[in-house]
Amino acid sequence: MRFMVMVKATADSEAGVMPSQELLAAMGQFNEELVKAGIMQAGEGLHPSSRGARVRFSGQARTVVDGPFAETKELVAGFWLWKCASLQEAIEWVKRCPNPMPTESEIEIRQIFEAEDFGEAFTPELREQEEKLRAQIDKQ
Repeated sequence: MRFMVMVKATADSEAGVMPSQELLAAMGQFNEELVKAGIMQAGEGLHPSSRGARVRFSGQARTVVDGPFAETKELVAGFWLWKCASLQEAIEWVKRCPNPMPTESEIEIRQIFEAEDFGEAFTPELREQEEKLRAQIDKQ
């Protein structure tokens, strides 16, 4: 199973406060453990929402909304992609993580859909298209 593990934003991360050298070192060590265990597939920190945008869809219309975005607790400051045997395994790894913020923080774990989760709607043609796209991505 694959999981997106999201570090929720805080007022400090949205203000652009960078992590300390100690936190960067601790996170680097944690990431190293994840890689050695075959868990981590990707992981990055994100710039504050003031440097981002959202695109709102309404039928055929597209509206761009520039950041920053008001609800800090709903924003993501960073993420990992992990491969774990279960949600419980992902939870256990998160519990070992250094606190990613200098203040109280939260990490959310969400399972990623796999092809078989879509049932009959994911036809053999759509599966083939998906496999070709993944192969192209892997070559890049």
